[in-house]
Amino acid sequence: MAVYKQTYKDYGGRRTASWSRFLILMRYSYARVFQSRFLVLFLALCFFYPLGCATMIYLSHNSPVLAMLRLQPDALPPIDGSFFYEFCVVQGVLALLLTAFVGPSLIAPDLANGGLALYLSRPFSRTEYVAGKMAVLLVLLSLITWVPGLLLYAIQASCTGWTWIKPNLWLARSLVLGPLIWIGVLSLIALALSAWVKWRIAAGACILGLHFVGAGFAQAINEILRTRKGSLINSSEVIHTIWASLFDTSRSTDLSVTQAWIVLGVTCLLSLGLLARRIRGFEVIK
Repeated sequence: MAVYKQTYKDYGGRRTASWSRFLILMRYSYARVFQSRFLVLFLALCFFYPLGCATMIYLSHNSPVLAMLRLQPDALPPIDGSFFYEFCVVQGVLALLLTAFVGPSLIAPDLANGGLALYLSRPFSRTEYVAGKMAVLLVLLSLITWVPGLLLYAIQASCTGWTWIKPNLWLARSLVLGPLIWIGVLSLIALALSAWVKWRIAAGACILGLHFVGAGFAQAINEILRTRKGSLINSSEVIHTIWASLFDTSRSTDLSVTQAWIVLGVTCLLSLGLLARRIRGFEVIK
């Protein structure tokens, strides 16, 4: 049949619900991300520390095994807010490293290859595009942070019963809220840098640099000016201050909880502003 005789009709197949269209981006992004064997290996390594914590919880409630290993019951740390705070600190560093590896490859390829206009020319908003890309990090980072944290809480609860659960129910809330705050901040920063730095390696270096170099600058400012305000640019100190308040630990920090929340809020707003400037269906070339 000649081309001019063919008539074009609307798509008659099954349509995806509008609320779940952003999940399409997440599915295809996972297909590309998990092609890396290094990522799979690193994800496996991220579960070693939670496994060690689970073993510690089991040993603390098993006197015969402690006697066989010739360990005193007080040799193991108590399972309290400080225990779960340290868990969040370790897994938070791993979440940062995973973000530096995965985050730069989410938006940069679409901008570098001019694919963003193709996404936004379809019934797909900028918000849905960002949500689909951000969901990739949210799921991956959740798997190594608050999900194993809740499993550790469940193991402790099963060993002690309601007598421990009732006064420590707030720990479950902190185990979810604390990592989710860190995940949200890391995801927004990673997407913003991926949108502005098209070279993947450079974007990953920027993510790590904001954390580690920022901590070094903060320490230098505090030492030179004899102040503690330099910690405002130390993302590690900021999130540790919030975690310390959530887990009710005695850790001393250079910032107040209010200052830490303000810094996180400003960081998120700046990241959203940078994304709004770059996520467009067109590009102006001067």
